[in-house]
Amino acid sequence: MSDEDMEVAEETNNDKEMAEGNNSKVYLPGVPLEEGEELVCDPTTYIMYHQAQTSAPCLSFDIIRDSLGDNRETFPLTAYTVAGTQAAQSHVNHIIVMKLSNLYKTSKDDEDSSDDDEEDNMKNPKMTGALIKHQGCVNRIRSTILNNVAIAASWSELGRVNIWNLTQQLQAVENDQLLSKYNKENIANSTTPLFTFNGHQKEGFAIDWSNTMPGVLASGDCKRDIHIWQPTEGMSWKVDQRPLIGHTDSVEDLQWSPNERHVLASCSVDKSIRIWDTRAQPNKACMLTADRAHETDVNVINWNKNEPFIVSGGDDGFLHIWDLRKFQNKTPLAIFKHHTEPVVTVEWHPTDSAVFASGGADNQIALWDLSVEKDTENSAEEVEGLPPQLLFIHQGQNNIKELHWHPQLPGVIISTAESGFNIFRTISV
Repeated sequence: MSDEDMEVAEETNNDKEMAEGNNSKVYLPGVPLEEGEELVCDPTTYIMYHQAQTSAPCLSFDIIRDSLGDNRETFPLTAYTVAGTQAAQSHVNHIIVMKLSNLYKTSKDDEDSSDDDEEDNMKNPKMTGALIKHQGCVNRIRSTILNNVAIAASWSELGRVNIWNLTQQLQAVENDQLLSKYNKENIANSTTPLFTFNGHQKEGFAIDWSNTMPGVLASGDCKRDIHIWQPTEGMSWKVDQRPLIGHTDSVEDLQWSPNERHVLASCSVDKSIRIWDTRAQPNKACMLTADRAHETDVNVINWNKNEPFIVSGGDDGFLHIWDLRKFQNKTPLAIFKHHTEPVVTVEWHPTDSAVFASGGADNQIALWDLSVEKDTENSAEEVEGLPPQLLFIHQGQNNIKELHWHPQLPGVIISTAESGFNIFRTISV
């Protein structure tokens, strides 16, 4: 891929100097900036912080699990992702398989920095990408590993759901010669999906792979229908043409239980969250329902990896925590309000059951820790108006769309927005 298509940028030393200047102070959300004031990133609050841009915005992406090992904390770090573009012209959209490498720590003091240009250049982050031609904008994309093969499912604005084999693209991003050959032979335009489902009657955004049943997929559309996919031999799928019956409006997000087979959660513009047992007949599959989970559209949900909790985010800017053992009460376990615009992305930490991240249309990513309780004895030390569970606020991206914790890089978050990607780890988590 050409340098014009992709660019990776590090925070500049000038930003660092401004953040560490004598006149710098901590910004409190909701407090208007005075004339001449501007927000500047403080690099001392980040263990790592990098930015990346693509030629067209990628408003959905997923992290591809790799074979480099788990719990990697030795820098520089490497990550693999698959993203889908939303270009201004529908016919020029792509899936991009990316390798992000040479991700070094953020320098915190002069001892960490070097005047040697050659050494500094060696520490520059790198992004390599291989394209796949995609018909229509990519509404959402999710990846999984099936039979040791990395695959991805993409929702197209044209109403189709495609399954892609990413093997050739992952090989290309590992080797400059292979990538040159890939581009020269125009493989991006000749790559075809493994499987395509045209049964949805409207486009959609909701899609999720099961972690307990390899190759099982759920897809939901803007009409209200959810279809369940079962893998068959030869990298193909059988899709139940009978949709799960329950929602009365657009299905916005789907989440398979990380621990219980056949159990699926969904949320909708109809303001509800539903829990399904996909073994049952489609008209009887809905087990539990919170009809008014939010006062407005429920945009996103995410299932805790280790505990029976779900976090949901709505157009109302609220975050609700649900205890599935008490879901029949239809009352959230906890309610948080920080975002001033709709919540568009939420995700629990891969291993810490008390920590999750949320992103909103207010251009903020917030990190939360539910284990933190209000300190009544030292309440004066707490910031008025901010929940004590709010650990960190990350800003700097315009029109945030998705975030994901990297399951193999502790504490690392990758987020995408109209303005590009951020790859970061804070000192808080």
